[in-house]
Amino acid sequence: MVQANLSETLFKPSFKHQETSTLVRRARHHEDVERHSALEGRYSKHWYRTLNRLMWIWRGVDPREIEEVLARITVSTAQRSNEHFLDTVVGYRSGNWIYEWAKQGAAWQSKAMESEETQHDGHYWLNAANLYSIAAYPYIKGDELAEQAQTLANRAYEEAANYLPYQLKALDFPIEGGGSLRGFLHLPEQGSAPFPTVLMCGTLDMLQSDYYRLFRDYLAPAGMAMLTIDVPSVGFSSRWKLSEDSSFLHRQVLRALPDIPWVDHCRVGAFGFRFGANIAVRLAYLEPGRLRGVATLGPIVHHLLCDTLRQHQVPDMYMDVLASRLGMANATDAALKTELGRYSLKTQGLLGHRCPTPMLAGYWDNDLLCPKEEASLIVNSSTNGKLLPIKSAPIYRNFHQALGHISDWLKGTLNA
Repeated sequence: MVQANLSETLFKPSFKHQETSTLVRRARHHEDVERHSALEGRYSKHWYRTLNRLMWIWRGVDPREIEEVLARITVSTAQRSNEHFLDTVVGYRSGNWIYEWAKQGAAWQSKAMESEETQHDGHYWLNAANLYSIAAYPYIKGDELAEQAQTLANRAYEEAANYLPYQLKALDFPIEGGGSLRGFLHLPEQGSAPFPTVLMCGTLDMLQSDYYRLFRDYLAPAGMAMLTIDVPSVGFSSRWKLSEDSSFLHRQVLRALPDIPWVDHCRVGAFGFRFGANIAVRLAYLEPGRLRGVATLGPIVHHLLCDTLRQHQVPDMYMDVLASRLGMANATDAALKTELGRYSLKTQGLLGHRCPTPMLAGYWDNDLLCPKEEASLIVNSSTNGKLLPIKSAPIYRNFHQALGHISDWLKGTLNA
């Protein structure tokens, strides 16, 4: 059981912590425009963080709760590190992003601990996990308060599994060079082990605990298990920075699966969200004998990494996330952009060459981070590729249909 004082210690006002948006020291490109992305949400000139309401609601957060927390942040009169941005209140106090979302998470944690209705406890804990995760968003390296919130999110997520109709196995994988990495294996309620398994390759601005909905509504009903690990520099993977070998951690996990009794290691696929697609597609080339198929959604494998004009149009927060993951918080824009080019799977000599692993790529029209050409590059490089166009509106329904389509494709591919 998560102890109450773990979260209570978060609510003592403190002014010594560096404000999140100041942790990456890059030249800013503040523009008086607003943009919307299906997977990143809405970029507003009034917020440093991209407000990703779609994903937060999809994960289970009540829309009214989202607006309530954002309103508390908005009306704060406390000092901000950047007066342009509402979510830059300095110090851990009322109005600060991490403070307000963590406070909301703690309310659900308290409700779970005080509840006598066991059937609801799991959902209370999940609510707490989701809110703690948003508190830590976008998980910039060196953000001490965010790291505390990540710890609370993971503990609440593990607690939720004690009350929900599935099994959660916390697994520790030894990593080359020293240390171990914790992942979460989600097992369906129906069926028996070993299960066909999907290795989740998440995006750069989500924790591995944020994919429960994907498992509950799409993978589990199809009889598939889901294995998650955090991307480098985040959560349980915080000791490793992202490198050109973006699949370094996932590859070692993949190689360890024959020793996991609940996983059918002969029926394993990978699912990559955004930059996670870079990891998943790289795995498809490097480990074709261990993967039956790779599905991607809004993949980032080449264009954003090499196109400086496109990088200039991306919100500062996302470029800060990239800089943080690469361990380049103090680098110049020119150095960062040069380094990003090395992460292109086309530049690395992979994409463009035939890959024996079946690959699916889903994309949205007019997606700044993933143009159609990006998805087509993946599909055309596979001996059995499938392109999945997704219409922009209605966004929530089409997102749901896309995940259903991907789940069906993975099921068919893993069971072929």
